[in-house]
Amino acid sequence: MLHKMGYAMVLGLLLSCVTLAAEPQWITYPGEGDGTGKGKQVVLISGDEEYRSEEACVCLGKILAKHHGFTCTVLFAIDPANGEITPTVVDNIPGMEALDTADLCIIATRFRNLPDEQMRHFVDYVNRGGAFIGLRTATHAFNIPADRKFAAYSFNASEESGWQGGFGRNVLGETWINHHGHHAFEATRGIVAPGQEKNPLVRGCEDIFGPTDVYTVRLPLPGDSTPIFLGEVLEGMQPTDKPVDNEKNDPMMPIAWTKTYASPTDVTKIGRVFTTTMGAASDLPSDGVRRMIVNGVYWCCGLESQIPEAGTNVELVGPFEPTYFGFGKYIPGKKPADYQ
Repeated sequence: MLHKMGYAMVLGLLLSCVTLAAEPQWITYPGEGDGTGKGKQVVLISGDEEYRSEEACVCLGKILAKHHGFTCTVLFAIDPANGEITPTVVDNIPGMEALDTADLCIIATRFRNLPDEQMRHFVDYVNRGGAFIGLRTATHAFNIPADRKFAAYSFNASEESGWQGGFGRNVLGETWINHHGHHAFEATRGIVAPGQEKNPLVRGCEDIFGPTDVYTVRLPLPGDSTPIFLGEVLEGMQPTDKPVDNEKNDPMMPIAWTKTYASPTDVTKIGRVFTTTMGAASDLPSDGVRRMIVNGVYWCCGLESQIPEAGTNVELVGPFEPTYFGFGKYIPGKKPADYQ
């Protein structure tokens, strides 16, 4: 009897492991219709503990697939023990091989320490000059120990690594510096940077607002970085609040910029980059924030001439009630299939 019970327990455990392995660990939204992005592949990489990138990437992936024809694959930080989306798991984002055929990567991670096999796909994408959109904490996307193979991608990579400031500084344009606005007390209003009024990227972006604060960046930004929007620090957390009357708005920090980067292994391969220090899930109720990002997708893919005068279509697809930012506030028990 005990032998039979033991066999049953082992069989049950094996069946549960097979079931877990069979569950999808990422989601893909096929591009619909004949949108501008038809035939192009976008990979959105979530994985941060504070700003609900798992919700933001799903929201953006749906918009890009339904309204613009991009096929979008959303990756998540997954707890391998149960297959659940768990942003506090910093060393597992399954599906990174989707980057092997991607036309654009939208990254919103924070301090990830991924295994070499997962990082290899990301590094290969950088080496071929892949296009990037960096959202919020992507400036400090990785925190990889100095003795690891891809330590140069870490936010705090030293000059000795050959890539001081890591992926954030060298590809996106900045690494983690500090909060500029008072975090959780001073919200952000986006305004068009001087000289960018006729840039296709600003079309339809009259109402950029987010409760997340402005980040500090070093001025001027490196290389050919061009600020597109500046962040006006507000006195409170509402879009009707007045701007603070102090040095935080003099000068204003860029909150969105374009730039290019050269592949570390082949300087003839040049990648387009659009970085914004906004992009938390709680920023996305703003039509202006969503449109700023989707316009950025067009620019990164070389499609800026097709941005309509009124801006891109950013109508929400399905219900969207973002979880407010904060540590430990993610929704537990969610699996990728729940977002399909």
